[in-house]
Amino acid sequence: MAQSNKIVRYNNTYNEYRTPYVYGNTVRQPEVLPKRKKVAQPKKTVRVSAQVRKNRNRATAMNKAYVSFLIIAAVCVVTAFMFYLKLQADVVNGAETVTAMQRELENITEKNNTDYHEVYENVDLQKIKTKAVEKLGMVYASEGHVEMYDCPTGGFVKQYNAIPEDGVLAQSRRVVD
Repeated sequence: MAQSNKIVRYNNTYNEYRTPYVYGNTVRQPEVLPKRKKVAQPKKTVRVSAQVRKNRNRATAMNKAYVSFLIIAAVCVVTAFMFYLKLQADVVNGAETVTAMQRELENITEKNNTDYHEVYENVDLQKIKTKAVEKLGMVYASEGHVEMYDCPTGGFVKQYNAIPEDGVLAQSRRVVD
């Protein structure tokens, strides 16, 4: 065989973990070792007394109490699982209902806003003012018609009678101990 020029490079950091990379056309094939056969170990047999064997068989056997316990446990698990699935379905249905109601609210709000703007644009304030003054005889309030009143509750006042001079319309009775 002709010997070619080979360059062998090692990664200095991981020398013990990596194989060298060989450049050239005469790369060596890895050596294949024959597989080793496992040698059978002789089994050690330990003699167990009849009482121990009997206890082991009794411990691994399923008696009526153990079977009934397993059935009750399985029924409880299945019931809990069904309850969980029902709750999950209720949550999903609730979320779908909320989404449907939100869509319905958006549609109603949009329709309400559209109707409001349509009515607002069709109202002619000048026409209303003219009708109020000419047909109904309404006049603007003059200086003598307006009386200022301080409302203690911060709300509005409907006047059915004259306002007293002291400005107090009603007063609660004071209870003295």
